[in-house]
Amino acid sequence: MTGQTKKSNLISPYGGRLVDLMVPAGQLAERKAYANRLPSIRLSHRTVCDLELLAIGAFSPLDRFLGQADYQRVLDEMRLTSGHLFPIPITLPVEPEDNVQLGQEIALRDTGNDLLAIMTVEEIYAWDLAETAQKVFGTLDTRHPLVSEMYRWGKLNISGPIEMLQLPRAYDFRELRLTPAQTRARLETFGHDDVVAFQTRNPLHRVHEELTKRATQEIDGVLLLHPVVGMTRPGDVDHYTRVRTYKALARRYYDPDRILLSLLPLAMRMAGPREALWHALIRRNYGANHLIVGRDHAGPGNDSNGKPFYGPYDAQEMVGKYSDELGVKMMPFRMLVYLPDEGRYEEVTKIPAGAVTASISGTQVREDYLQNGRQLPEWFTRPEVAEILAESHPPRHRQGVCIWFTGLAGSGKSTAAAILITLLLEHGRQVTLLDGDVVRTHFSEGLGFSKEDRDSNVLRMGYVAAEIVRHGGVAICAAVSPYRATRNEVRNM
Repeated sequence: MTGQTKKSNLISPYGGRLVDLMVPAGQLAERKAYANRLPSIRLSHRTVCDLELLAIGAFSPLDRFLGQADYQRVLDEMRLTSGHLFPIPITLPVEPEDNVQLGQEIALRDTGNDLLAIMTVEEIYAWDLAETAQKVFGTLDTRHPLVSEMYRWGKLNISGPIEMLQLPRAYDFRELRLTPAQTRARLETFGHDDVVAFQTRNPLHRVHEELTKRATQEIDGVLLLHPVVGMTRPGDVDHYTRVRTYKALARRYYDPDRILLSLLPLAMRMAGPREALWHALIRRNYGANHLIVGRDHAGPGNDSNGKPFYGPYDAQEMVGKYSDELGVKMMPFRMLVYLPDEGRYEEVTKIPAGAVTASISGTQVREDYLQNGRQLPEWFTRPEVAEILAESHPPRHRQGVCIWFTGLAGSGKSTAAAILITLLLEHGRQVTLLDGDVVRTHFSEGLGFSKEDRDSNVLRMGYVAAEIVRHGGVAICAAVSPYRATRNEVRNM
């Protein structure tokens, strides 16, 4: 940024200060050596994301995974026992067989066994899935990706003080992975007190560009373009593709004195209204005092009956309700459409009767353009964005797909799979068959036929199938997979 000398007076972190759990550099070697002698547990990708944001202060004033009293109050009132707002429970689930003991020090490691932190266990308590799902997500429907995932979580939560030894390793876009403190330091150099954050898990098109520019102009401040690069909704565009589009837009089409692009390694919960309030709290810690909130913000799509889990404006109402207390003003995502005769975007409510308008839905982007190799029009998205999306979205006949046959033994799963494989091979596709019995023999030796063992076998098949699909192949699966929650978890891989 250029031409500014005035230092910004940003909003303070929520609770008054940024939490910092990082071990001082002078103690690091000693504490790492000590941690390597401790019993350890491996964290899921979701928990690793949570741990990182706890450590760097993104969840301030929260400084640990929730203890029981805080957990219950978050469920019931969206608050910590201190009275501070906190709408989403941040927990560290473990299984009883992990044998974690009160007073014990344990090392926390990621899925690759890298050492991350030391926790001193001060609380161990049971949690109830149905209560948590109903209070946080408003549903027990396993079509909600988090409700489905929770069936695989440990049955106990643990809590206690944390010493963070190192942040999770990230090799991509490192210059954009700014902590709250680093983001604030950068924002202060812009010379504006007001900052509007834009939360996104999708590529940005012209309508988003127009919206964010208008919001920035309205507050005479700075845009914090703050995309999520942790865990988002299953089926979303991968973050590598998305960040390339953000960088292209920020570099070419925004005033450099009015925008900061920073990545957020957040594990989203798709919790609708509660999550929107959580996003506002997090953005305050990063220095923003405004947040753009869209229709169905952080919604997970439709339930088992084909209806949305949340109302279109529930999230806006939730953030608006607590705006004064939280100190973050909600700026609604106003619906804009393109006026081709005038070459500009305008709010739907301001369109004169009879005016010609143009718009393209997300479904049309995928099905009418990307899957058919058609270039998106320039009025809809910038050419640089269209090119990046075209590179990462091959036509349908080159995309990966998984077809899953389930049923009881002898029901014809394998026969149907064999016929389908032959038809696909005749059309030149690369096909892999994953048969439940074969996978059990080669990958799941020792597993029986209990619910837990069946789930383990199905999830292993799902993981392999997801990797095949991700690389453009066809996975045909045939397995006894009777449990809906497990099937939904595989579907979301």
